[in-house]
Amino acid sequence: EEITDRVQGKPLHINGLAVERLVTPQGGASIAEALQRDIDAIRAANGVPHLNHPNFGWAVTAADIQRVKNDRLFEIFNGHPFVNNLGGREAPGVEEVWDRLLRAGRRVYGIAVDDAHYFKRPWDARAPKPGQGWVVVRAPRLDAAALLASLEAGDFYASTGVDLEDYWADAAGISLRVRADGDTRYRLSLIDATGEVQTLDGPVARFTLTGRTGYARVVVRDSNGALAWTQP
Repeated sequence: EEITDRVQGKPLHINGLAVERLVTPQGGASIAEALQRDIDAIRAANGVPHLNHPNFGWAVTAADIQRVKNDRLFEIFNGHPFVNNLGGREAPGVEEVWDRLLRAGRRVYGIAVDDAHYFKRPWDARAPKPGQGWVVVRAPRLDAAALLASLEAGDFYASTGVDLEDYWADAAGISLRVRADGDTRYRLSLIDATGEVQTLDGPVARFTLTGRTGYARVVVRDSNGALAWTQP
C-alpha cells in the first residue's frame, strides 16, 4: 500500500509493505512529524515502511529523514521521469542524501524501484514504465516474511540493469563479480565515510577495507548507463 500524505504543500509518499490492514495518511505539523506518524502507523499494521522519492516535489530533506525513527529503507533511484533523482540547486541528489545519512550514523538501505503507472505506452518517455529499477534480495526462502526480513537487514542490492553474479563482504574487504553482458564494460567504485572513492575497471573487483572507518558501499556503472548499488 502507498500512503499519500501532504504537509505544508509538499507531497509525502511512503509504501507500507505487507500491511495487514488499510493505513490512512496521518498528517502532521511538519514534514518529519508526518513521516514519523505515517511510519508508526505502518509498523502498527505489521508492515515494513519505505520512503518514496524524497526529491519528488522537493519535499523531503536529509534533515527530515534524520529525525525519523524506525525506518530503514528509502529510494535512491525511482524510475518515474519527474522525481528529481539527481537533485538541483541547493537540493542534493538522493544518493548524496543517502551518504549524508550514513555519515551521520543512520543505518539506512537504498532501494531502486520502477514507480510504474503505465503498461501500454512503453515508447512514451514521459510515462513511468516497468523495468526501470528493482532490488535483488538474498533470503532463505521465497516468502514475504523472509524477503522483508532480508530487506530490513540490508541483505540485498539495488539495480537499474546491472546483475551481480557474486557479492561477499566482511571487515577486511568487499568482493564483487558482475554478470557480464556481451561487450559491456564495467566500473566499480567504493565509497566510504570520508567520501573517498576507489575505482576499479572490469567485472570483478576486490576492495580492501583495512584502515577505513564508518561505512563502505559499492556502486557499479556499466558502459550503457545501468547501475547497481550494494548496501553499506
